[in-house]
Amino acid sequence: MPRTGRRPGAGGTRDKIVAAARSHFAEAGYEGATIRAIAGEAGVDPALVLHYFGSKEGVFLAAVEFPIDPAALIPPLLAPGLDGLGARLVRFFLETWDSPLGSPLLGLIRSVVSSERAAAVLRDFVSREVLGRLAEALELDRPQLRASLVASQLVGLAMLRYVVKLEPLASASPEDLAAWLGPTLQRYLTDPSVTAPPD
Repeated sequence: MPRTGRRPGAGGTRDKIVAAARSHFAEAGYEGATIRAIAGEAGVDPALVLHYFGSKEGVFLAAVEFPIDPAALIPPLLAPGLDGLGARLVRFFLETWDSPLGSPLLGLIRSVVSSERAAAVLRDFVSREVLGRLAEALELDRPQLRASLVASQLVGLAMLRYVVKLEPLASASPEDLAAWLGPTLQRYLTDPSVTAPPD
């Protein structure tokens, strides 16, 4: 008697498509990516990509879902206190980008330059998941401004190191970059000169 229901292994199809989309968006950015290319990389029919995700935007949003939980990672960064937080943030940021978890982030950063939707996704993620949590924990005045200044440095670093691949920044060690950028981030987080709004 023939089997009915879902074919064996079908449950992994969605994951295969998401993995292929992450790789493809990292390589091509949002505008350059196509459903057909994602399907080809996943070894499935393009109609199946649309079945699971509805559109290129749908598969993009699934692909750039942040691969680690900021709720679990930010507290250890803050636990030692404000001293040295800038350098810890740089090291954490680079370790994340240099790990396999960096692929969806690379797809997102490449895409923001050509897609307003991608830029909105990045803004939403950074403001809600990262800056919101960081600002809440800082217990300093103007925490959103401080966190936004930190983000401006880190997003710029990601663009130049991983997308533009500007040397010698692209090949500098995380420790060197933490030593150079850490004090700047530290100043944004703790410098009293930015604590009061201008008169």
